[in-house]
Amino acid sequence: MGDAAKYYVVTQKAVPDVLLRVVEAKRLLESEKVPTVQEAVDAVGISRSSFYKYKDDIFQFHDNTQGTTLTLTFQMDDEPGLLSDVLKVIAEYHANILTIHQSIPINGIASLSLSVQVLQNTGDISRMLEQLEGQKGVHHVKLIARE
Repeated sequence: MGDAAKYYVVTQKAVPDVLLRVVEAKRLLESEKVPTVQEAVDAVGISRSSFYKYKDDIFQFHDNTQGTTLTLTFQMDDEPGLLSDVLKVIAEYHANILTIHQSIPINGIASLSLSVQVLQNTGDISRMLEQLEGQKGVHHVKLIARE
């Protein structure tokens, strides 16, 4: 909980070249133009270590996010009402919850994945993610997919 993720929107010219190359490598892999990470990093001219270091922290921003589905993963304490608190935050931002999957808690920690649809009236997604990660009992929130 100490180092909550912060999200920024910057123009392309402000993004270091290595991060832009990571985005391009991810695009090559997602489009199946290359079958392996090694081929993707070779194609864009970065190391595998750079790719793995940044791959989960950089993604292309789309101006029109209406109808976009975000998949989030959480690590959180297994406490009564905590899931309800998380869902309330999402409701406050007017996002639509599509799916919820929670694993059986192990050692008092539950793993949760949510699919959330961003709607026209959905609030600032970056702030929503920050607020979710700041919830008492939530240890980790990660955006793993945008569709």
